[in-house]
Amino acid sequence: MKLGDWIAVIGFVISITILWQFRQVLLLVFTAMVLAIALNSLVRWIQRFGHRRGIAIDRGQAVLLSLLLVLLFGILFIGLVVPPFVEQFQQLLELVPVGWQRFLAWLDGVLQNPPNWLNLEEINLPNFTDLTRQVGPLAGDLLGNFFTFFSNSLAVLLQLLLVVVLTVMFLVNPSAYRNLAIRLFPSFYRRRADEIFTACETSLLNWMGGIVINSLFVASLSALGLILLQVKFVFAHALLAGAFNFIPNIGPTMSVVFPVSVALLDTPLKALAVIVLYLLIQNLESYWFSPMVMQKQVSLLPALTLTAQIFFATFLGLLGLILALPLAVVTKTWIEEAFIKDVLDRWSVRPPRQISRPVAAGERSTPTEPIADPWD
Repeated sequence: MKLGDWIAVIGFVISITILWQFRQVLLLVFTAMVLAIALNSLVRWIQRFGHRRGIAIDRGQAVLLSLLLVLLFGILFIGLVVPPFVEQFQQLLELVPVGWQRFLAWLDGVLQNPPNWLNLEEINLPNFTDLTRQVGPLAGDLLGNFFTFFSNSLAVLLQLLLVVVLTVMFLVNPSAYRNLAIRLFPSFYRRRADEIFTACETSLLNWMGGIVINSLFVASLSALGLILLQVKFVFAHALLAGAFNFIPNIGPTMSVVFPVSVALLDTPLKALAVIVLYLLIQNLESYWFSPMVMQKQVSLLPALTLTAQIFFATFLGLLGLILALPLAVVTKTWIEEAFIKDVLDRWSVRPPRQISRPVAAGERSTPTEPIADPWD
């Protein structure tokens, strides 16, 4: 290798190292890009809708309308979901003292009339001093964990604010940021990079369409099952199940907490039935419906989907797990277009050129065995 090649390799390694140090920020930027692509499709739809109706809507007005629609949808979602769970939480708070009194009454009965297998004389109960020594460090740990949780929550809020600001910036003038990204490629590959960016945008929109279909499927089955089980606040639970379905693996677990809490207000058996219902729905969605939809939308095989989730969660943490599918879609598109089509498909082995050995003086000019010339 020449000196220039070594310098290029060293510069590439340094660039990758620097980008790895800022991987969390890059993930937030990627999140903003995905949201901007989704909102940009809404902006284009608003402009086409106005054009069909003979109304001239420029991009700024379309962006404002799309943001207002998203804000209105968020307000409606919160208005439909939050009040039932506030009422549910109040009912749980009312039941906590009753449950505590029942527990104390049961414990008093056990202490007064202990069963035969329970020998209280052999149990060394700690005195007040020992309890104080044990509770002191525990209280300190809880206090420290509270401040850690508070600081982490503040960091999450700041990250969400950064994503929102970046999304609006990308949405206002996406072509400028796209041209800036294209200029990072060599001049001979910029047109092809623009085509690959377009393919990535199409793949992400198809993935989003598949996620919406999966979420509607989960929400519909959840609503039907909860109606049959006669669980309260069915519409709110179904909305949460559909919304949390956007988060792989963690979302389904989060969505089952609220209906189980409501079912516990009736009977523990109903809560168990709700858990079984959600397990059936998630297995049906994960192993049948979602692979079928994703393979049709973005041609993403189920094994590759699971591998991508494990890979990005291992190297990029929780945010990598949440963004595993869009990252897998973009990575798949670049590998197919830039590596397979532009490199491997054009990598053809040329046959060796055939040349004849020159005829010496006095030698008869007879056909000779061709000599293979090495590749250029």
